[in-house]
Amino acid sequence: MESLIEKALYASRWILAPVYLGLSLLLLVLAFKFFQEFIHIVPKLLEMPEQTLILKILTMVDLTLVGSLVVMVMFSGYENFVSKIDIDEGTEKLTWLGKMDAGSLKLKLSASIVAISAIHLLKAYMEFNPAGNASDETKVMWLLILHMGFVVSALCMALMDKLERKTKAEHG
Repeated sequence: MESLIEKALYASRWILAPVYLGLSLLLLVLAFKFFQEFIHIVPKLLEMPEQTLILKILTMVDLTLVGSLVVMVMFSGYENFVSKIDIDEGTEKLTWLGKMDAGSLKLKLSASIVAISAIHLLKAYMEFNPAGNASDETKVMWLLILHMGFVVSALCMALMDKLERKTKAEHG
């Protein structure tokens, strides 16, 4: 009975496969939004103010970072929790594929979240008008507090990962 339960639990990891496939479909959505932004920028490029252009570019960088985050989660999650991805020799292979464990993935995710948060904070700051209403000032303040929370969390995760790797090296 125990063996049957263990085999069923182990096989249940395949339930995640359609979820990772769904993430790949979300990349299409991100690509659509990216090129939608691009198409809006090009005709107005010559008369667009520099600050507006920078904000549009930051939005596109943000979409790109989110897409990269999705790719990391999709591939490394699939490899860590479902099955190894077999790629024929001689074909293009991502250098980190098969080398990113759950700890490395958490660090890359937290770094990506900090970068995305920084872009949102920068966009809010660039749109900020000191002579405007108090709600804008409050929004920027809360975005800064949230961003610092992400930074501290990322630093704590990096420290814990470093300590864990050091402990493993000493004991193993």
